[in-house]
Amino acid sequence: MTTYVALLRAVNVGGTGKLPMTELRSVCAAAGFTNVRTYIASGNVVFDSTLAKRAVQQALESRLEAYAGKAVGVLIRTGKEIAAVLQANPFSNEAANRTVAIFLDDAPPADTLEHITGRRNEQVALGKHEIYVHYGDGMAKTKLRIPAAKNGTARNINTIAKLAQWAAQS
Repeated sequence: MTTYVALLRAVNVGGTGKLPMTELRSVCAAAGFTNVRTYIASGNVVFDSTLAKRAVQQALESRLEAYAGKAVGVLIRTGKEIAAVLQANPFSNEAANRTVAIFLDDAPPADTLEHITGRRNEQVALGKHEIYVHYGDGMAKTKLRIPAAKNGTARNINTIAKLAQWAAQS
């Protein structure tokens, strides 16, 4: 049995992709996942499964598409991987609520930093399958654009810490 963390893209953000967390838990249970818990209403779910990581992603994506009538992006990390993301945060001395990891399916391209636009006082660093960003003035007025992050989904360090804690308790 493996503990997984699923991070859904564009769920309950800016009035798009409405998905009540009770429904997300039901979708996960229907996929055969156990010990299902959701964290805040932005598409974070921790659960256990005997399936391999890719099979978990496919099962969740297909059930969410059936529910929503459109594709819903899902990024999967094991409990150990989410803990490693937290541990690897290069901005650990900065405010956790102003620091995010943008989760990607694959490693960020080597030229990611070269293609960033709108950068002001944001700090950006590449991780294994993540892009870390510290927003010095917060995210509200940022003009930062990271083309390599377009298919990713961001979570702040506080959220990642909670998900890692939950995954470790399974």
